[in-house]
Amino acid sequence: MSQHQKSYRQIGRSTALAAMMAVGLMVGDAANADATDKAAQAPIWLMGEVHDNPDGHAYRLRDLQAAVTADWRPAILMEQFNVDRQDELTRAWQTCKQAQCVIDAAGGKGWDWDLYKPLIQLALAYRLPLVAANVSREQLGQVMQQGFGAVFDENTMKAYGLDKPLPADWLQGQRVAIEQGHCNMLPEAMVDPMVNAQTARDVMFAQLIQDYAPQGAVLIAGNGHVRKDLGVTEWLPSSLQPRVKVFGYVEPDGINASWYDEVRVVPAHRRPDPCEAFRKSMQSKQSQ
Repeated sequence: MSQHQKSYRQIGRSTALAAMMAVGLMVGDAANADATDKAAQAPIWLMGEVHDNPDGHAYRLRDLQAAVTADWRPAILMEQFNVDRQDELTRAWQTCKQAQCVIDAAGGKGWDWDLYKPLIQLALAYRLPLVAANVSREQLGQVMQQGFGAVFDENTMKAYGLDKPLPADWLQGQRVAIEQGHCNMLPEAMVDPMVNAQTARDVMFAQLIQDYAPQGAVLIAGNGHVRKDLGVTEWLPSSLQPRVKVFGYVEPDGINASWYDEVRVVPAHRRPDPCEAFRKSMQSKQSQ
């Protein structure tokens, strides 16, 4: 593992937590019993999305805005920013006045950033720490080829049971979800590596949620990452479970009430058939 890989989470902790202290968002000594109680009760919200659905983004923004205007000041953990960009992201939310400034400083390719501007603007307005939560594509590729050790150190592997075979029932559920998410056209040899990539993301999200749990945390990620049966919740310690609330912002064909605590059904977004696009992509790769 390279030094860059080993320092992945230290980047997020040192810069973002130090910045939080600078703006007075952390509990200082926690000698006060009331402050300790509040930290132990701060909500943890997992807020899903269909990435390209503007109605889902709008509903989620309203839900979050109603909570922060009631004096809750959680950290905002975003799948859309990679953890190796935390330094840039921290400087941006400390100094930027507009969401585009943050995106220019720390955003990457592959996201429709216009959909995320209102959320980032909300974080700037209320001084909510923005936390980069995703593993980069490069790192995910290494996980798929080499295993979890490409991203996580030995202690983390043991803490999350990644040094052992993943639970059979859970693993089968993830396989089905990955296959369905790829139109049941994914080559069999790719399924388990893709499951490992999904797992690496979820474990990273869970680690960061634990880091920011004392002040409360909101995870912004795809519906597949937040679902209660297979997603991030599975990797959180039991001590945090009572504080977790899971929101699904789903299109009509994606409803499964057991996956979420709160379900917001939004109109299906008009888009080209993703399965047709995936089919053409697979055919192109096979012809190379």
